[in-house]
Formats: sequence, structure tokens, C-alpha cells
Amino acid sequence: MKNHNMSLLALMLSGMLAVTACGDGSDGADGAPGAPGANGADGADGQNGLNAGDVVSTVYKAGDVTFTIDPAENTLAGGDALALKFSVTSKNQAGEDKPLTGLDMIAVYSITAMTNTTDDGPAVFWENNAETAAGAHSMYCTLDGTYSSRGQTGEACTLVEDPANPGTYTGTWTYTDTTAPIMNAADDLNAPHRVMIRAYNVTDADGNSVSDKILGSLDYIPATGETGVTTGKDTVADAACKQCHGESATSGNIANISAHGNYQSVENCVFCHNPATQPDEEQAAEGYVFDLPAMIHRIHGGAHLAELAQYGFIQAEEWSEIGYPAPLNECTVCHSEEEGKTTWNDEPTRAACTGCHTNINFATGAGHASFALAQADDSQCASCHSAGGLAPINAHRVGERKELASLVQIDFTGASVAAGTLTVTADVTVNGALSSDLSVLGVAATLMGNVNDDGSVSRWGSRPALTAGTFTETGKLVLTRAVTAEEGSGTIYVGTEATFCVGTDNQAATCDETADLAYGNPVEVVHGSSVFSTAIGVTADTKFFDLDTAAADDEGMPARFAGTDQITVSVAKCEACHNNLDVTKGAGHGVYKFTQCMDCHNNDYAGSYHPNAVFKNADGVAESKGVTPFANRDLVTVVHRYHSGNFDVIEGVHTDADGSVVGFPGVQGDCTACHNGTPLFAADGGLTSGKRSIAVTGGYISPVAESCRSCHNSDSALAHFKSNGATTADAPDSTADLPVESCSTCHGEGKTYGYDKVHVKF
Repeated sequence: MKNHNMSLLALMLSGMLAVTACGDGSDGADGAPGAPGANGADGADGQNGLNAGDVVSTVYKAGDVTFTIDPAENTLAGGDALALKFSVTSKNQAGEDKPLTGLDMIAVYSITAMTNTTDDGPAVFWENNAETAAGAHSMYCTLDGTYSSRGQTGEACTLVEDPANPGTYTGTWTYTDTTAPIMNAADDLNAPHRVMIRAYNVTDADGNSVSDKILGSLDYIPATGETGVTTGKDTVADAACKQCHGESATSGNIANISAHGNYQSVENCVFCHNPATQPDEEQAAEGYVFDLPAMIHRIHGGAHLAELAQYGFIQAEEWSEIGYPAPLNECTVCHSEEEGKTTWNDEPTRAACTGCHTNINFATGAGHASFALAQADDSQCASCHSAGGLAPINAHRVGERKELASLVQIDFTGASVAAGTLTVTADVTVNGALSSDLSVLGVAATLMGNVNDDGSVSRWGSRPALTAGTFTETGKLVLTRAVTAEEGSGTIYVGTEATFCVGTDNQAATCDETADLAYGNPVEVVHGSSVFSTAIGVTADTKFFDLDTAAADDEGMPARFAGTDQITVSVAKCEACHNNLDVTKGAGHGVYKFTQCMDCHNNDYAGSYHPNAVFKNADGVAESKGVTPFANRDLVTVVHRYHSGNFDVIEGVHTDADGSVVGFPGVQGDCTACHNGTPLFAADGGLTSGKRSIAVTGGYISPVAESCRSCHNSDSALAHFKSNGATTADAPDSTADLPVESCSTCHGEGKTYGYDKVHVKF
């Protein structure tokens, strides 16, 4: 056995030596290469790459982005598992819609238009379906299924872009121990739903974040997949808001709403501003409310509600400086009168009403009628306020002022001069019939002056009041005035800014001081609104008469304020926001048209209603800017300075704590808010209006610089005006024949720094 073992060991050692000898190449030769094997089968073709320009990964502006959400491919409501799928496009440089690729974070919002089964609140209300520990109103979707936002972190749905279909995304909820936040098992799937998607981290081609929120939404019924449904809640359209706030050039939505970085649409606001969002006790005491109907009422009540503090009204300090430009009682300025959108009138609620009527305590009844009617819920509101005189449309006298305006009419029928005496005739109609009773008038002033060859006007220092005339027969009024040779030749204008009063009971024109007046002078607070007691302007067109021919000069419409091609704005533009110029001017001026405004606000009438106005510096501190305050009544200057909020005034308008004008709700710099598109500059570089100078106290100044300095009031701006040929208010000229400023060289339409390029919507 020992010999056998030794033999095996010898053999093993011998084999190892043999292997070693072969491995080091000391023995034998390499074998010849074998024959090549057969080629393997071809692999599958790879996916074709994208052509340049087939997709976009950056965005020029928020309004270029469009989301498509097909209900058939989504499960975004109810208790089932979340299924999210959407596609998104944006415009490329050529304006073509292309898939938007590369989204890495979105938020999904979901609300339901719920039928109210209680006696508290409206018949239908928005309910947010999102439930998160952080109290958020949405669900995030990210690439890794987690989120971090505003100091909060948590679970998110996982967002995936389809590589085969760029711009198409899916979202899934991967957490088995929790439910996707927007999925609500108690949700009514047969009720109208609204889903909104917001995209984050989107940049422009230069890598800058897109300032506006990028949003897309869908109204649908989950149970059927029906889209474009009526929710029953959209009684205020974005178009109504845009009348004052303007339209954003970057998103196409409502402009100049700074809250929350501009969600910019009523349809978006309700995702958070619904009945579930209520102020805490301290906020409520300060005057805050967050449910959209009440909040919008409160915000637009602005300074008016703050001024009524002595009557028990409250207003949040943040909103107390807002000067709402339209009458507060004209509900249809915002609310549509279309069929099916009248819930604002048909379904009164305590919450909506106390948006403005902040002096009412429904728990105690204080402030609710003379009987102090306490109301524990809304079940009794409709009993008094859904119809009849106490319905909102009637209680607020919606549209009544315009309807009653025709009660008093004055039609100027002729004007002639003989022996230095001007004779003007007019027909007077009161309560639908010719009348000689002028006791109905609160203001009886007339407007008279000359029309100059350039379309400007020169007012006369004295004019006969309507009540100074005589009646040759019923309703046939004759006014006379001594005129100079210069005044009594060429074309003159004749008009009035008269006002009249209306009785509450019979709604007839009357200024009986013993009567209960619905509209009258002096202004008194009635039902919490001075609007109700402001007298109504008399309906009267300003007429033009050629004294040389004793004929009406209607054909030429010689004054530039009368709608000629010399005027670049329109009354309609003003009334889109103010609703009625007659209200804007108040009880002292019955004014509806520019041809009435022109009597005082022209470039030939020096002085100012606010001679002590001073500019504010960048910190809001009142400070002169090296140029005297406005000392003219020129209409352009007046309108610009009132809407700029860039200076301090003494009284007469809503002001903030420093006295500056507050209330212009649009985008400053958006010329289209008032101007009608007619070029501002004429061929000679002067203004299209023909205005070449403005009279101020002490002489005349250049018109373009005076308009621009309403906003551009720095020392450098003043130097710029002067260096470009402007005569400014710190050194007026003694002559009205001023040279044309060179402003249009750089700032005319189409120029590099044209006002149409630098003054644009945001």
C-alpha cells in the first residue's frame, strides 16, 4: 500500500511539472487558430432619435404651454388607485406647438362642485379633495416619488415621461400604506370635478425661471368622462376681471394680481379659496375672509369699507387702501347675467353678504335690519332676499342709475350772435315730457367756449347757468350771454354738467329737500354707500355751432375730444373699468363724455385742483423731484397722474397713508388699458392730438414730457426731457408756440425704444 501511494504522488508531481513546462512556452508550439464561428443573428433596430426641433425643453412664456388631460386615461377621483396621464406642449421659436419634455415636478389639484345638503352656504360649493398632513391643497408628483417644498417634505406620486412619446407623462402612487392625497373615497363621482396641473422648475432658453405659474385644468364628471361640463359655480368670468386688471401678455390670464404669484384665473383661485378655507379668530377680527365670494367683495370694498368704521364696518388693513373704481352696488360689473349664472342674486348667503356688509353680526342680529334679526344659518335668507325689493339686484339698485339718467334731458338746439349777445336755445325734458321746471336740478352749470383751429378748446370764464335762462314756452329754454368779438365768432361748444335728483318712492326727477331721495345732493351715506345718494348727470350732448353761419357744426365735429381721429382713447375704455363716468366725477359734475371733460381739462386752462401735489421717491416718501408739481388741468396729464399713484395729493381721491392715489388695478405701462390703438405721434413728431403746448401757472410747457413725468419723475428724467427739447414746469415759456419735442425719434411707434415696446403688458 505504501509503494502504491508513492507511485501516485510521483505521477501527480510529474503532471504538475509538465503543465508548468507548457505554460511558460519552453516546450511545444501554439496550436493553429480554429476556424471562425458562424455570425450571430442581427440585433433588433434601435429606436430612431428625435429630429432637432421635434420637442422643446424650455418655455418662452407661460401662456405658450397647453396641458391635455383625457378622463378616459385617468383615475383622479374616488377611492381607486391613482392613474395619472397627461401630455403637454409649448410653442417653439416659430410659434409651433411641440411636446414639452423634461418636466421633473408637478402639482395636481382636485376639487368637486358638491351639492350642499345643509342650510349653511350656497346650494353648490367647491370642496377640495386633497388631504395632506401639511394642509396642502394638492398632490405633488416628482421623479423619485418624494417632494420638498416650503420646508415640508413627504410622499409624492412618481412622475415618468414616456420615452416613446416625449411630452407624455404618467404618475403613479407607489406607497401601498397610504392613498394618493387627491383620491377621496367619499367623493361624488357624478358631480362636476375640476382638476388642475401646475408645472414646476420650467425655464426659458436663457435658463431663467418662468415667472408666471404654468397651469392647465379640466372640468369633467368622473363617472361618465364627460368634459366641458357646467359646474354651477362660475358666475364671474375672467373677462370681467380683465376689464380692470387687464390681460397678461405672458399667460393670457388676468394681469396684476400679486397674491400667491398670480394664479391669474377665477377658475384657479377656487382650488384654495373655498368654504374650507376660513380665517382664524384673530384674522376674522381684523377683517379677513378667504372664501372667494366674500373675499372678493371685501377686497373690492377697499377704502370704502374702511371709511365706514364709525358705523361698525370692519376692513382688513391690507385691503383698506384699495380704491375700487366702479360703483360698489353695480353687481353685474363682475357677475354675469347669463341664464344659469344668477346664483349671486337667487341664492343669498350670510358669507357672501358680509363680504361688504361687515357691520352685521348674524349671531346676535346686530346690524341686520332695524329688528336685529339673528340668523343661525342661511335657511331664511331667501325668504326675504331672493326676490322682490330686497333681492340683491333690487336692493343694490343694479343698473338703476343708467336707467334713470334719461329722466332729465337737455337738447341744445341752436346758437347765434347778434349785437354782441349770444343766444342759445335748448329743449328741456323732465320725466318724459317737455318741462320748464328746473327745480329738479342739483347742479345747473353750463359749459361754453371756443373751438380752436387745431381742435383744442378755450373755455369761457363765465357762462350762464341753466336756471338763469327763460322759457319762451313749455320746455323751450333760452340762455343769453354777452360775448366779445373773438368769443362770438367761429365755432363754439355748448354743453352742461348739470345733475338732478330722484325720489326714492316714485323714482321721478325731483330735488325736493323734504323728500326721501334715492339720488341727490349733498352726498350723504345711505345704506353704507355714498353712491346711492349721488345725484345723476343730466343727459345732454355737447353741441358745436358755427356762429359765422348760425348753423350746427356737427359734420366737422371740430373739437378733438369729440371722437375725431385726433383722439387716441375712448369713453368705452374708461367705462370698462369705471362702469360710468358720471359716477366717477361724483355729485358735482354730471359728466358722461370727453366733450364735457374738455371744458376744464384742456391744454389752455392753467391751474390745478391739487397745486400742492409732490412726487414720492423710490421709498414712497413725499419729495420734490426738481420740477414743480402739476399746475395744469390738461386731461392727459390729469388722467396719467391720477392713475400712476406716483405723487401725493391733498384730497378728493382714495389715498394711502402717505396720501398717494391708490386704486389703479391694471398694469402700469400697459397703454392699451386706455388707448385705442391710434398712434400717439403725428408725422411731424408731435402728438396726434395736435396738442403742442400745455398752459400752466406762469406760462406754457411741452405736452409729451408733461405726460411722461406722471410716472418718470426722477431728476435724470427731467434732464432727459430738457435735453430733447422739452420746456418743463420748472421754467415755463411765455408763449404757447413751442417747438416740437424730439421724443418720437426714439419713442415713436416701432422704434427701438418705442412706447409700444417698452410700455407693454406683463
